[in-house]
Amino acid sequence: MKISRRNFLKGAVAAGGASLLGEPAKANENFEGYPDAYGCLTDLTRCIGCRSCEEACNKANGLPPPEKPFDDESVLEKKRRTSAGAYTVVNKYPDGKGGTVFRKTQCNHCNEPACASACLVKAYTKTPEGAVVYNPDICLGCRYCMVACPFGVPAYEYHNARSPRIRKCQMCYDRIKQGGVPACVEACPMETLTFGKRSALIKIARERIAKNPERYIDHIYGENEVGGTSWMYISGVPFEQVGLDPDLGRTPYPELTRGFLSAVPLVLVIWPALLGGFYLFSGNRDEEQAKKGSAREENRK
Repeated sequence: MKISRRNFLKGAVAAGGASLLGEPAKANENFEGYPDAYGCLTDLTRCIGCRSCEEACNKANGLPPPEKPFDDESVLEKKRRTSAGAYTVVNKYPDGKGGTVFRKTQCNHCNEPACASACLVKAYTKTPEGAVVYNPDICLGCRYCMVACPFGVPAYEYHNARSPRIRKCQMCYDRIKQGGVPACVEACPMETLTFGKRSALIKIARERIAKNPERYIDHIYGENEVGGTSWMYISGVPFEQVGLDPDLGRTPYPELTRGFLSAVPLVLVIWPALLGGFYLFSGNRDEEQAKKGSAREENRK
């Protein structure tokens, strides 16, 4: 993707204006989420680690094939995180009883996303449908979203210097808009994933916990953590055993970080983005000049 002078300057002005005004682009203050937002409930007691969700996500998003096939269980021996080539990954953990428990990791789509609050140019949007979507066309590549995310989800395309992007799960937003469900939910053979209105999912989770108190921990992870998330979990083992931080608190992260960027010296916020943009311009200009030179040489022959 080539960056135009107009788009770059527009982004630079937006970033500069945000910092000069002392307020980065952020989520709404005191926003508690859209009441009719969709979400997904992950029941960790049902997951068998088959990675069907990974394969479905890969196909739905046109991602490159993994180094090892999806039916190769050896990848589960090492903890993985989401990446530019994998928007969701399944990891294996000991259950403390001699067995194992699996957890699917993806963007949790916070009610008040810290990534949106930290973004200088509003590249992230919390949609009424519940998904937190990302627009690469206006992203400056500052990567503040990666630092801000309490779950460490956003991944960066470091290998693509010309058109780097943040990559993450979009909750199959286009499918939801058309009345469908996320690809991972559709592919799960164990009904580990339940898609629906977030309010309804919380009721389902509470009913399962109440009916089987010996099977579940009495907690819905994501109901209140960091102000609530659209992707929630119930589990038979403590959440810290499956890599989920139990101490994030209920306060939305934007409330904790609001004003941080305005306290950072302007030069530390704007100049890295500006210099990166100038680098892209320089590279594109050199590339165009090289093409024109080659064309002239061909015409002379």
